Amino acid sequence: MPKPPWRALRDIFTAAAVEGYSSYMAKNTAKRPTKKYPKSPRVRILIGAATALGPGKVELLQAIERHRSISGAAREMGMSYRRAWVLVDTMNRCFTSDLVVTATGGKGGGGAEVSALGLDVMRRYQEMEDKAAKSVADEALAFAKLLKDPSSDS
Repeated sequence: MPKPPWRALRDIFTAAAVEGYSSYMAKNTAKRPTKKYPKSPRVRILIGAATALGPGKVELLQAIERHRSISGAAREMGMSYRRAWVLVDTMNRCFTSDLVVTATGGKGGGGAEVSALGLDVMRRYQEMEDKAAKSVADEALAFAKLLKDPSSDS
């Protein structure tokens, strides 16, 4: 049986008091992962105020294609099911037909599938990103030399 939350907190505070707060925190707190900056420009397609498609949504579509499930894709990407569902709903509303088709759960469970339009959109998006990166490669390299190294921030 798992410990009640108050007991787990009591154990943490007791250990911290015994070891000394700073040494305990140094050993037991993970550093936040450093944000990975893309090495090339990222394309976003806007429809009014909504981002119809961008790098995160394409990554979500790819994960849905692999898992055939919105919840599986959300787990892989470390986001909540609700967040993934809202992103899928936004994409589906922005295009002429759904990019992700869902099946209601039941005895065999539900599922999700990237539609033919969704596969075409992913392919076209990747082509646009490749063209954008090639067209500004020299300028991006010169610009990158002006930026601080993000890994040096602590």
